[in-house]
Amino acid sequence: FTLNFTLINLPYTADLEIPSTRRFISTEKVINYYLNPLFKRSSIGPVYTGCRVMRFRSVKDSDDTSLDAVCSYKNNSSIATFDREKVYEELSNMTKGVTKLGHYSLEKNSLYVNG
Repeated sequence: FTLNFTLINLPYTADLEIPSTRRFISTEKVINYYLNPLFKRSSIGPVYTGCRVMRFRSVKDSDDTSLDAVCSYKNNSSIATFDREKVYEELSNMTKGVTKLGHYSLEKNSLYVNG
């Protein structure tokens, strides 16, 4: 599934665009440090296998940074289907109404989960 959101206190810089840069790699590690525990506590926790940031991108008319990630889970008969609305609600609740992810502040209307 895909996951998108905007970090309003991560100023966008061009080196975030290049996956091989130190900044991209370290920022992805921090993002996963915060995301993994959330997903582990969610309804897909038992089958969640991780997220990979595909890209960081600038937000028009701001210094904010949006990210696009692909997250995975094992296909398991114990979870009938991936319920993106349920996962969205769980993430929303665990991020204080889509406002906090660890030390990052989130743009409240930026969370998008697609199954």
